[in-house]
Amino acid sequence: MLFVKKGLAIIVGSIFLSLGINVFLTPYEILDGGIIGLSLIIYYLFKLKIGLMIIVLSIPIFVLAWFKYKPYFFNSLHGLLISSVMIDLFKPLRTLLHIDPMISSVIGGIFVGIGIGLMLRFETSTGGTDLLAQFISDKLLINVGIVIFVIDAAVVCLGGIFISQKTLLLSIVTILCVGITTSVLTKRHT
Repeated sequence: MLFVKKGLAIIVGSIFLSLGINVFLTPYEILDGGIIGLSLIIYYLFKLKIGLMIIVLSIPIFVLAWFKYKPYFFNSLHGLLISSVMIDLFKPLRTLLHIDPMISSVIGGIFVGIGIGLMLRFETSTGGTDLLAQFISDKLLINVGIVIFVIDAAVVCLGGIFISQKTLLLSIVTILCVGITTSVLTKRHT
């Protein structure tokens, strides 16, 4: 039964993540943080596939997981592959809506946060910095959403340098929404 729940969390989480990225973030060159954010920067600059870049950029973290945290490796590999493929499959949805960029950044952040938080709640993830954040969270007993937020902020600042200041402002709003949503969904009950 746990296997089925985890599988559903990966599929539903990947759908939310893919919709958040394709429908709400990419039309306005808004960034998320972490590996997804780095992949978005690469997409905005060089038009390389976002999902494929997520896989490529996640390789070093998965190598670390293989040697140090094998359960995380196995729990995240499916999430990485499924979400990356869905992100690239949902690319045609990028022209679906035309709404205010600020509203889009909020909704996109909530959708991405739901996707990530849902997977993390069932001890899986998309890998990438979510996986790295999970390692740090377990070691330091800090909520994983807060760790993700700190990593995301660094990536968004980098994107503000390479893309635009407008991107920076909208992306800050997005990562706040991602961090809050992820924190709510992963809050540990004591």
